[in-house]
Amino acid sequence: MSDATRKKLSAIIACYRDAPAVPIMHARLTAVFTKLAVAYEIIFVNDNSPDNAREVLSTLAACDPHVVVINHTRNFGSQNAFTSGMRIATGDAVILLDGDLQDPPEVIEEFYAKWREGYDVVYGERVRREATRFLQVAYKAFYRVFRAASYVPIPLDAGDFSLIDRRVVEALNQLPENNRFLRGLRAWVGFRQIGVPYVRPERMFGVTTNSLFKNLGWARKAILSFSYAPLDIITWLAIVTVFFSLLAIVGQITLRLLWPDLSPRGFSTLICLILFLGGIQLLCLSIIGAYLSHIYDEVKRRPPYLVESIWNDPRPRAPKAEA
Repeated sequence: MSDATRKKLSAIIACYRDAPAVPIMHARLTAVFTKLAVAYEIIFVNDNSPDNAREVLSTLAACDPHVVVINHTRNFGSQNAFTSGMRIATGDAVILLDGDLQDPPEVIEEFYAKWREGYDVVYGERVRREATRFLQVAYKAFYRVFRAASYVPIPLDAGDFSLIDRRVVEALNQLPENNRFLRGLRAWVGFRQIGVPYVRPERMFGVTTNSLFKNLGWARKAILSFSYAPLDIITWLAIVTVFFSLLAIVGQITLRLLWPDLSPRGFSTLICLILFLGGIQLLCLSIIGAYLSHIYDEVKRRPPYLVESIWNDPRPRAPKAEA
């Protein structure tokens, strides 16, 4: 098969504190693409990693023309790293992977087979992950809550690890929002999608950069981007509070008229009611504030990331203007 007729795949790897894993990722991806007999490019997005990732990637880019490196000016997060890679990728399909080797490159063979069958998006479905019991339960619970709350059908246990057809990539690149949650956007654009089950291993090197608070931040971002459920909760809280308030008023009047000695008295009852209603109001304000902060970030229209340099840029160069 000639180079002109071969399919081309673009692997996009978000790198942050993953310098030891980079050469292994490169070797495993190269082996997979060689086995599939496809043209390929491997795009490493250095999201201003504080380790020696820049030096490691510089060596790789100098030795292998298939390697493309994007260096960000600072850390913009994995979602923007993937977006940065997708906007310069030239393949017929792109593959998103985390740089810590928790997304096994060998699963790409199954992704590729499904893509050749006609699916536009093939995502990894985490049937099991090598993690603590608490994290396993927490992640499972999040995906189910997210799916129940979202206004688009979200695949269960599906992370960013996926193969995405070129026309889907172009659709994602056209979406204007900066607060990007790609696994949600990937579901929102539609097209033919299917999951491939796999076991997600632990990090090969170092410790995870995700903490409990960061994971809660991820959950918050997902809910704010693809759900109106928190706003609906405010409405239901108001309805329930008014309903029980009316019941309490009727009960209070009835007790005063029929059994005066049994009716509630004193400041303790008043304080409890004030604290209860005040707590509901603060909860409602916090929900509204979260949506407002999300809107505020969007209306500023700052770019989602800034690129410091690109090594082995795969995009065709524009011809120089003649003097």
